[in-house]
Amino acid sequence: MAQKIDSDHSRFRQIVRGKIKDNLRRFITKGEILGKKGKDVVAIPLPQIQIPRFQYGHKDTGGVGQGEGEVGTVLQPGDVEGEAGQAGSDPSEHVLEVEVTIEELAQILGEELELPRIEPRGKHRLESEKTRYTGIHRVGPESLRHFKRTFKAALKRQIASGLYDPNNPVVIPIREDRRYRSWKVSWLPESNAAIIYMMDVSGSMGDEQKELVRIESFWLDTWLQSQYQGLEVRYITHDAAAREVDRHTFFHTRESGGTMISSAYQLCAEIIANDYGSGEWNIYPFHFSDGDNWSSDDTKTCIELLRTKILPASNQFGYGQVESPYGSGQFIKDLREAFGDQEEKLVLSEIADHEAIVQSIRDFLGKGR
Repeated sequence: MAQKIDSDHSRFRQIVRGKIKDNLRRFITKGEILGKKGKDVVAIPLPQIQIPRFQYGHKDTGGVGQGEGEVGTVLQPGDVEGEAGQAGSDPSEHVLEVEVTIEELAQILGEELELPRIEPRGKHRLESEKTRYTGIHRVGPESLRHFKRTFKAALKRQIASGLYDPNNPVVIPIREDRRYRSWKVSWLPESNAAIIYMMDVSGSMGDEQKELVRIESFWLDTWLQSQYQGLEVRYITHDAAAREVDRHTFFHTRESGGTMISSAYQLCAEIIANDYGSGEWNIYPFHFSDGDNWSSDDTKTCIELLRTKILPASNQFGYGQVESPYGSGQFIKDLREAFGDQEEKLVLSEIADHEAIVQSIRDFLGKGR
């Protein structure tokens, strides 16, 4: 029975996985699951799955198991009562929420978008403890007693002493026969990553543009978290000046001042140098803007900061330009002119609307850095 239940549960999980893959583009573009994210799991609404259940009828209404019947009689479904458009008492189709781990969701994302796995470039100085059972001892806690080894030791002792009777094969271990598993603690270096999100929060970046960034950052986090044992996320907002903030402030702040992108790049470079300057971190800065900048001189400063400080320290730098009715969209053109196709670490992506998020994720994660 337990094996049958396990088999049914496994099949149900496969069905759920298939439904998620079929609807993944909708989940990405609509942002339906962002508000249902826990620490390690995400609740996903799947209205298409029907859960089998018993339905009990009223007594004395006839049917199978009541009254006389002929062998071989074909059973037909009953007529449906009621007319279209009238109020009814039957329950409607309900949305089923299934919990999926972040790791499972990342696997589905990788399979559906055909994302290559990332090869970490370094090991951080922090180490994780790993326990391995490496041998057998004669002493130890009872919770680690090795029953097979204990039985073999008792059997050998009884055979050697002539106490073993093949016609009555009873083996009784004594204290000297007990064997216990022993362990060894080893320390493994962890491959850690840091994401640094930067976003323009000036007046031209409205709520719709920030929602695009919020959805895309969720999926970027999900994939990178599946590739590394540790993931740190930092947030920088900027208008004419840059500041480091928490996640909530990052997505809900709106200013009315001008835009100097170099202020964010300068702060990003300082964070990398101060906190991730060992060369052992896998660093992923992402900048989102509508393409407006204060001046061409400030754009030149941004390009210089990218060339000399940010790109050399990063696995990849992603710039996502969100379309806005108030933004000029010039900054991505300046970056293309300055770097062309020569800088592999620089990835540029244009996000016109919700439908463009899927391709933007492919742009940022499709190179396996």
